[in-house]
Amino acid sequence: MTAPDPRTHATTIPPASSPGPGARGVGFDREAYIALQSRHIQERREQIGGKLYLEMGGKLFDDHHASRVLPGFRPDDKIAMLERLRDELEILVCLNAKDLERQKVRADLGITYEDEVLRLVDVFRERGFLVQNIALTQLEPSNQVALAFVERLQKLGLTVSRHSVIPGYPQDVDLIVSEQGLGANEHAPTQRDLIVVTAPGPGSGKLATCLSQIYHDHARGIPAGYAKFETFPIWDLPLEHPVNLAYEAATADLDDINLIDPFHLAAYGERATSYNRDVEVFPLLRTLLERLTGDSPYASPTDMGVNMAGRCVVDDAACQDAARQEIIRRYYRAAVDERIHDQDDVVSQRVALVMSKAGCRVEDRAVVAPALAVEETTGEPGSALQLADGTIITGKTSPLLGCSAAMLLNALKHLAGIDHTAHLLSPSAIEPIQTLKTEHLGSRNPRLHTDEVLIALSASAAADERARRALEELRSLAGCDAHTTTILGTVDEHIFRSLGISVTSEPRYQRSALYHKR
Repeated sequence: MTAPDPRTHATTIPPASSPGPGARGVGFDREAYIALQSRHIQERREQIGGKLYLEMGGKLFDDHHASRVLPGFRPDDKIAMLERLRDELEILVCLNAKDLERQKVRADLGITYEDEVLRLVDVFRERGFLVQNIALTQLEPSNQVALAFVERLQKLGLTVSRHSVIPGYPQDVDLIVSEQGLGANEHAPTQRDLIVVTAPGPGSGKLATCLSQIYHDHARGIPAGYAKFETFPIWDLPLEHPVNLAYEAATADLDDINLIDPFHLAAYGERATSYNRDVEVFPLLRTLLERLTGDSPYASPTDMGVNMAGRCVVDDAACQDAARQEIIRRYYRAAVDERIHDQDDVVSQRVALVMSKAGCRVEDRAVVAPALAVEETTGEPGSALQLADGTIITGKTSPLLGCSAAMLLNALKHLAGIDHTAHLLSPSAIEPIQTLKTEHLGSRNPRLHTDEVLIALSASAAADERARRALEELRSLAGCDAHTTTILGTVDEHIFRSLGISVTSEPRYQRSALYHKR
């Protein structure tokens, strides 16, 4: 262990038995996945004939969950796979009106679902995909925020289909498959035969949108079918495989659970992993297809799927280890959210149960114990970051720096090979920031946070070669894990997200107060 830096108050712990994020190995073959998955979707389209509505479960773009639990999977692999079929498909985006009303936020990007829809359309179009239709689901006359968003989308030149709440969905099949049910929804005028139906997040009404489109297409004499691309749970991995359990942890707020597909077991005598919502709606889907076409091509929810991810796992141990780490991260995220919003610990306890199934504890996250040790020693908030080679950098709170800023600065020194006692931030770079904060912006805290440290480091880099070298190491932090002993402010949270650092926090604030500014 090196001596602590008198300015950053941080220490470096050499690699131990716990591997760093970069040393856990590649567990997933992305090239095989892109080729196999695109080919399988094309085969399913040919089998169905007519239009195929392909429901894309999970995130089609920026799937950071998949990249964390399947090392080797890249966040944009699904869109890269679809690019092989780009000229044959179009994308339809759904959004639940209730998510607009409650201003739901995509946690990993920190933006509302409203903004995420617009971002997705831009991203898809930039990659050359046809995106013209937006379906707004579960819309009610009282949803003023959602109705205003409809007007905004239409002014932007997009076509919006409004779908109402159907009483008794998904149990009342007679009502659902009628003019008063799916028939009351507006039809999206699609142009191509392969329609990928996606959304900002779960619970957006993708399946209901597919069913509505199939209903209206058949009413117009257009043959149409359905298939599902749900990355998780992975059907051909065991029910309680850590990768599948990580999905359960990720959807704990929805109270989703993995289960053995009972229809698949009855039809084929084979165990396949599915989850409760697919099993619950399968009778409706099968009945709908039978009523519209006279037959259903599927004997089970598993049959509906086209997911080939399980075939591309090349190192199961690496995937299991990565998935257990993700479950722990989900536990901390749930606990912090509950503390911020003063909620009961319902979701975190669900994730805690998943942790027990996966055989992991919070102590298995390598950065937790060092961060807590700093706090115990100093009586002030502490932090720890694990680099790709397993080295752990710790930081503590000082009059000059917050613990996250100290940790970040010391990590950059370590990566750049700079002596930890060296001063990277010149007084001329620090003092103007402190003066601005305390004398002009009304802050009582002159301590520098992560964004301010990076600004000061950038200013110092112009005249200091060591600061320049440290700044160049920022890219090396992508994929690293970090932990802090207090809830992060929104600025620090954003900086870590932008740097690609997976950070967790203890569910407590630094100060004992009723109001906490984030």
